[in-house]
Amino acid sequence: RELQSELKGKYKLENVVGTAKSMVEIYKAVQRVAPTRTTVMIRGESGTGKELIARAVHYNSPRAEKPFIKVSCAALPETLLESELFGHEKGSYTGATEMVKGRFELADGGTLFLDEIGDVTPATQVKLLRVLQEKKFERVGGARTLSSDVRIIAATNRNLEKAIAEGKFREDLYYRLNVVPIFLPSLRDRKEDIPL
Repeated sequence: RELQSELKGKYKLENVVGTAKSMVEIYKAVQRVAPTRTTVMIRGESGTGKELIARAVHYNSPRAEKPFIKVSCAALPETLLESELFGHEKGSYTGATEMVKGRFELADGGTLFLDEIGDVTPATQVKLLRVLQEKKFERVGGARTLSSDVRIIAATNRNLEKAIAEGKFREDLYYRLNVVPIFLPSLRDRKEDIPL
């Protein structure tokens, strides 16, 4: 409880540094979208505070008492990412000595933050699209269909429109994730915030 209250305080919008006009617009967007169930796509260069804004959305929402689970999509190879997201059954692959819940299950009732979503392979994109559409999934090596009530917040520093044109990112997944886009400017684009 102490940690939860500390986290809630830490991720209040007042604690995000920046008073530039572009940042004020972002704060307004967070306040509008936080109380809803809407999927949010946070765009911006590395280091602009995408995770900070994602946490602000979560901790200012009705889901604040439930888990905020982060998955760094770029840090894991495809096979591990699938197991990380959906979990796996005992014996589903070499080394799977027990059943493990995935991040979708662990985030039930809360928020799942998919960081660097632009790095997900086409095969995993198909599986993510199914979960977003049907709210159902199976663990790796499992036959039982599971469901989870999860709010999705995705983030990327990639140009997804270009990736779609090149056939590297699914257009249907893009539209599922990009319901409410929030663009974070770099510090060089809001020089008045540098002293802060």
